[in-house]
Amino acid sequence: MNTRDQFSIQKSLENLGINATNLGSSTGVDFFATGEVIKSQSPTDGQEIASITTSSEADYNKVIEKAEKAFLEFRMIPAPKRGEIVRQFGEKLRHYKDDLGKLVSYEMGKSLQEGLGEVQEMIDICDFAVGLSRQLHGFTMHSERPGHRMYEQYHPLGIVGVISAFNFPVAVWSWNVTLAWIAGNVCIWKPSEKTPLCAIACQNIIAEVIKENNLPEGISNLLVADHVIGDKMVNDKKVALISFTGSTRVGREVNKNVAARFGKSILELGGNNAIIISDKADLDMSIIGAVFGAVGTAGQRCTSTRRLIIHEDVYDAVKDRLVKAYGQLKIGNPLDQHNHVGPLIDKHAVNQYLESIEKCKAEGGNFVVEGGVLEGADYESGCYVKPCIAEVQNSYKIVQHETFAPILYLIKYKTLEEAIALQNDVPQGLSSAIMTQSLRESELFLSQAGSDCGIANVNIGTSGAEIGGAFGGEKETGGGRESGSDAWKYYMRRQTNTINYSTGLPLAQGIKFDL
Repeated sequence: MNTRDQFSIQKSLENLGINATNLGSSTGVDFFATGEVIKSQSPTDGQEIASITTSSEADYNKVIEKAEKAFLEFRMIPAPKRGEIVRQFGEKLRHYKDDLGKLVSYEMGKSLQEGLGEVQEMIDICDFAVGLSRQLHGFTMHSERPGHRMYEQYHPLGIVGVISAFNFPVAVWSWNVTLAWIAGNVCIWKPSEKTPLCAIACQNIIAEVIKENNLPEGISNLLVADHVIGDKMVNDKKVALISFTGSTRVGREVNKNVAARFGKSILELGGNNAIIISDKADLDMSIIGAVFGAVGTAGQRCTSTRRLIIHEDVYDAVKDRLVKAYGQLKIGNPLDQHNHVGPLIDKHAVNQYLESIEKCKAEGGNFVVEGGVLEGADYESGCYVKPCIAEVQNSYKIVQHETFAPILYLIKYKTLEEAIALQNDVPQGLSSAIMTQSLRESELFLSQAGSDCGIANVNIGTSGAEIGGAFGGEKETGGGRESGSDAWKYYMRRQTNTINYSTGLPLAQGIKFDL
């Protein structure tokens, strides 16, 4: 990384309140921590950015205590007033957008454009939540009893725990907390240990709003910690809802443990997303959607395109164009906006990428674009890899598995019904897409006989969901929904109310009980 980029990053860190050493626990404005020290290392250049003292069990207990007290006060603030707090947070994000986007890019490794886009997503969900704060509506029903009124209303849950992943180090947290806050909840955030500085920066930003509005400690809480603290959150009856983003393997345990205590969970787990490219597709559009979906964020999105299911009549043409497009990809420093692909998050991810390539070859995969680790002065972190393409069968074990890396699998089909069956024939069910100019094909893909995913698109790729729609998937993706539509209901408890304004006490179902 050149001197200018280093200076720019250092300036952004200062603006965001990130020091050489940082404390990883907070209940609002002040930070504290008594756990072990970890270091944040950038996959961009392999350099240490800063150190963080993590949260201990004592810190966790302090956060829970503050959150419980804060909830009793925060829930009584009218929802539109809570929306005003979120509006101010959105304004702060606008002010810090460049700095936070740069930090996301540097600490996580995604391109600067994607880093800035992630912060914009935070701003957008703030705008959405502000409007929603005046629309937390229930329903009115007709009672079967005379002189009675029935209705439903929603109340806050209490403490909402958010456990987020490294690939979207700030946006997914914001999807949860903005809705949780306007619903009247308080939040505890355990971010990924791979991107702790992004979380500390966000806590510093919301701390400004908390201080300026004289809000109580405990509304926004942070715990930079390992899985031990995460396990405490998952098993703590005081945490009403756990929103977990991560692997299917860990999500299965989270689901089991939260359900055992009758808590609520939102699970955003693995994806194995496919684009069907029809013989009736616009191939120019298809190539753009496929390449961005496969290599954006270096293949580390849960919505990344893993599989292309291509009609046999256009298979060779699509393959040739993909090979040409991959030959034009620029891989390197994500802060350089001329580059398309940045690094993987760490060397463990690199090893998983290499293992997946070998497993694919062992099963018979034919690589038309070879992979590998890049070497040299521009790739000194050891985390830069080549996006690659393999011709495979959908039934390969490695194809059924989600590898968080830029490996794209090509699969051939004859009929649309066959393509949909291939699309659905994986354990995951997050995002899907079809490229076609045929109304019949698009409608079949979206019908009950079509995609079994939580997200199904026509003539756009699998990644890049808007905040206005509910985000989430089916099967081993977990079934959770976050962000837009009516996802706010996940953060509230539903209550049915009946009011008797008559002079008698008629019973339901016509039951008589005379004394």
